[in-house]
Amino acid sequence: MKRRTGQDRTITDTWRPATRAIRGGTVRSEFGETSEAIFVTSGYAYDCAGDAAARFAGEQEGMTYSRLQNPTVEMLEHRIALLEGAEACRTMASGMAAMTAVLLSQLQAGDHVVAGRAAFGSCRWLVDNLLPKFGIATTVVDARDPQQFIDAVRPETKVFFFETPANPTMDVVDLRAVCTIARERGITSVVDNAFATPALQRPMEFGADVTAYSATKMMDGQGRVLAGAVCGTKDFIDNTLLPFTRNTGPTLSPFNAWVVLKGLETLDLRIRRQSENALKVGAFLEGRVARILHPGLPSHPQHELAMSQMEASGPIFAFEVEGGRAMAHGLLDALQLIDISNNIGDSRSLMTHPASTTHASVTPEKREEMGIGEGMLRLNVGLEDPADLIDDLDQALRTIGL
Repeated sequence: MKRRTGQDRTITDTWRPATRAIRGGTVRSEFGETSEAIFVTSGYAYDCAGDAAARFAGEQEGMTYSRLQNPTVEMLEHRIALLEGAEACRTMASGMAAMTAVLLSQLQAGDHVVAGRAAFGSCRWLVDNLLPKFGIATTVVDARDPQQFIDAVRPETKVFFFETPANPTMDVVDLRAVCTIARERGITSVVDNAFATPALQRPMEFGADVTAYSATKMMDGQGRVLAGAVCGTKDFIDNTLLPFTRNTGPTLSPFNAWVVLKGLETLDLRIRRQSENALKVGAFLEGRVARILHPGLPSHPQHELAMSQMEASGPIFAFEVEGGRAMAHGLLDALQLIDISNNIGDSRSLMTHPASTTHASVTPEKREEMGIGEGMLRLNVGLEDPADLIDDLDQALRTIGL
C-alpha cells in the first residue's frame, strides 16, 4: 500500500482545518481509489514467521490484529488527530467507550478525580458510580467556577474531567483557567468536546491534555453509526490508553470508521450552518419560554467566554417551559416536524426531555444539583430551513398555551 497523504506531518500540519477534514490521514492502495477503502478483516498474514514475531515485538511496522490496528480505522485516527491538533488519536466503539477508557486507563485505587457537575447522564454515572467501585474517589464541582477546582484538589488528584459546553445545561468552562490549574499541579485535564467538535473548539489550544469525543454526534452527523475518539500526546495514547484498549477491546469497526470519515468531509459545512440555524431558532424562543440556555445568545451568562473559545456556538441548546414534565412532554407531543429523539449532532432537528431520557438514570437530587429541571428540553437544530423549525415550535407552543 502506498501512502499518498496524511503521513508527512511537515505537509499536513500546514493544511487548514477544512482541508484536513477532507484529506487528512488518507491512505491509498495500489488501486488508487479516491474514496477511502473499507478493510473488512479481523487478521493479517505475514510473509514469514520472523515478520510475525518482529511485529509483535514492536520491531517492525505493520498490522497484527484488527482489535489493535486496521487500515480504515487508522485513517480516521490520523484525520481526527490532525483536526484536533493532537499528536495522536485512538478511536473506540462508542463515545462512552472512549470516556470510560480515558478514565480507567490512567486511574487506580486511591486516586481522586475532580469532575464537572453538568455532564451527560452516563458520564455522571461513571463519576458517581463506576469509579468509586474501584476505589477511585470523586469530587463534583460547578465547573463554571475555576476556584472550585482549586478547592477540590487533593494530593492524590490525578484527573480533571469536564464538558464544555455541557450536556444539557450548556455550562461553559473557562478552558485556559482550568487547564492551567491542572497543569501547574501535574493533573491531567480531560475535556469532553463532543458538543463543539474540533471544527468549533480545540481545547488543546487552551492547555488541555486530552480531549474525548462521541464521534456518533457531529462527526458522523447523520445518525448512522456509533463511534468514540480520544486525542492526546503520542506518549499518552501509546503508553497509557493503548494498553487498556488493546486488552479490553472497545474496538471501532472498519465500516463505522469509514462512515465517520465520510461525515468529517462535511463537518465544517454542517456545524456552521446548524450553528446559524440554532441562533435563529434560539432568538425566536427567547421571550416565548421561561428560560433559554444558548451560549450564542447575549443572554447566556457566559456568552463572552463561549465566543472567546468557540468559533461558533454550535447546533445544540436547552430551554425551559413552565409547568414541569407535563408541559415539556406536551410540547414534544405537539411537534410535527422536529423529531422526539435523545440523539444529538444529527442533520435532522431533534428534541428530548433530559430528565426522563438522557439523565433518567441520575437521581432527582443530582439532576437538581446539575441544573436539570423537569421543564427543561434540549434541542438539536438540524439543516432544515430554520423558518420551518420556527413554525413547528410556534404551533407546538400555542398548542400547550404558550
